[in-house]
Amino acid sequence: MTVMNSLQSTMSYPGHVKALLVLGLPLIGGHLGQAAIGITDTVMLGWYGVEALASITLGGTYFYVFFLMGSGFAWAVMPMVAAYEAEGDQVGLRRATRMGLWLSMAFALLAMPFMVFSEPILRQLGQGEVVAQGAADYLRIAGWGIIPALGVMVIKSYLAALQRTQPVLWIILASAVVNAVFNWVFIFGNWGAPELGLRGAAVASLVTQIFTLGGVILYALIVLPQHDLFRRLWKIDGQMMAKVFSLGWPIGLTTLSEVGLFTATAIMMGWLGTVPLAAHGIVLQLATITFMVHMGLSNATTVRAGNALGRKDIEHLARGARTAFVMSLLFSCLTIILFLSVPNPLIAVFMSSDEPARAEILLLGASLLAMAALFQLVDGAQVIALGLLRGVQDTTIPMIMAGFSYWVIGMSSSYLFGFVLGWGAVGIWAGLVTGLASAAILLAWRFWSGVLPRLLT
Repeated sequence: MTVMNSLQSTMSYPGHVKALLVLGLPLIGGHLGQAAIGITDTVMLGWYGVEALASITLGGTYFYVFFLMGSGFAWAVMPMVAAYEAEGDQVGLRRATRMGLWLSMAFALLAMPFMVFSEPILRQLGQGEVVAQGAADYLRIAGWGIIPALGVMVIKSYLAALQRTQPVLWIILASAVVNAVFNWVFIFGNWGAPELGLRGAAVASLVTQIFTLGGVILYALIVLPQHDLFRRLWKIDGQMMAKVFSLGWPIGLTTLSEVGLFTATAIMMGWLGTVPLAAHGIVLQLATITFMVHMGLSNATTVRAGNALGRKDIEHLARGARTAFVMSLLFSCLTIILFLSVPNPLIAVFMSSDEPARAEILLLGASLLAMAALFQLVDGAQVIALGLLRGVQDTTIPMIMAGFSYWVIGMSSSYLFGFVLGWGAVGIWAGLVTGLASAAILLAWRFWSGVLPRLLT
């Protein structure tokens, strides 16, 4: 063990880079595949019309508020299954996964009324009649997808804990293809199907979620029959449910605090009108693509930080942390160059050439993309810091820091810059950057000045 710790501590920085890439690339691919589904919806509805694009921007954001909050129970399954697997406890492994499914399905059912009756809620949030009605039409169909979507999250966590990530990546990529095909058929009425527009995208989304759930369940049953995963699925296990719940709800609230900031910015954009909301949706999708790289790197960092902590190899942990921050920074620099160099071609992909509002969206989108370049820099830093802190099992204080940054700093700054100072859409994004910068500074300070020195003593 001493020799192993010495080898780990003396790993070169190129060695850390290689290790992070080996672990992180499949995770990045999975995140990009998942993001591709939403991007496909945005692109195809952008071709269909600017009002449809604005509606799905609002409706999709609304959906993901509930989805990410409910995913906390799925994420709780991952460390529990990993621990039971290490102990050789297949019964505990199965119980934890089953109760993760129970809690996720219960949350999904509680969320359904908010999907079906979303229109009055969106109107109360100050959205225009056309956009609110379009988003509600989308959610009445796509909202049902939260049930299979949360099921997918639980099974993905179960498989990830068992280091079965590669097949999940292929299932997600196949799902992205299925979504694109069904979008093309039902949005535009191809192959003799009715032209459903926004509702067609909702149908495609629901079909895709069901397809993905079927894929991961089938894989789990075929490859891991010894776990008998769905044995007595109908039976409630109160003791295990309490364990999953106690671990899952803080994770869900942490995620909710971040997604709440993005939801607030979408709502504020809706106050400005259809064109700003459509431009916001396009730029957010572009930023999401590049953010998935930081997210996958953060996931890999969490795993490696946890391994280093378990070995009590803190010097290795510090070297790995520095490597992760530099890798995120370098990728952010590449993103900044891309976003500032060719904004119009990137934005134009999401619109048809004869869109009446094309010139307005391109002009505003280029300004927002400049803000998105800064956004990448701070968002990457904060998600790496968060990944490191989770890896060393420090979550409560970071949750408070992140919530303060997102809700108090970020949301108030967006309103201040966007409406009080009159900067409009650019001001709303400036507030978003400010909130994420606050999170990056606080979380990095927590790791480097709080947690790491304590671990070294």
